[in-house]
Amino acid sequence: MYIVLMTSYKHKVQYYETDKMGIVHHSNYIRWMEEARVDFLDKINWSYDQLEKVGLVSPVLSLNIEYDHPTYFGDEVSIDVEILELKMSKMKVGYKMINEEGKTVALSESSHGFLLSSGRPSILKRDFPGLYEALMAHVRKDSV
Repeated sequence: MYIVLMTSYKHKVQYYETDKMGIVHHSNYIRWMEEARVDFLDKINWSYDQLEKVGLVSPVLSLNIEYDHPTYFGDEVSIDVEILELKMSKMKVGYKMINEEGKTVALSESSHGFLLSSGRPSILKRDFPGLYEALMAHVRKDSV
């Protein structure tokens, strides 16, 4: 399997993200996914600010998270992002979260639509060819 590797997004676990047992509350992983996705878009030169300026929004359609190992205050988690699938008006993003010991703490996916500010679906290849090409360059090769 060929996967495009990018610089991982790093997240340092904050105290407020933990529960009474000292473990990161499960809801925080969703925030980390967004942080990593925003960082990924910045790295391919299509920041969220830029997307909004050109009239494109990308709502979350679905989330799936499998928790494998707990994380704690002070841990640093690396989050690898890859585009698993890119269709005309949708994309699926994969995330692999790894702690400093190299243990996978979570595997997750999010699906996103592409809508114009008018609310109609955007055909990415037609409406935003530069973004389409930038994302296609990072689609996992075994899914094309």
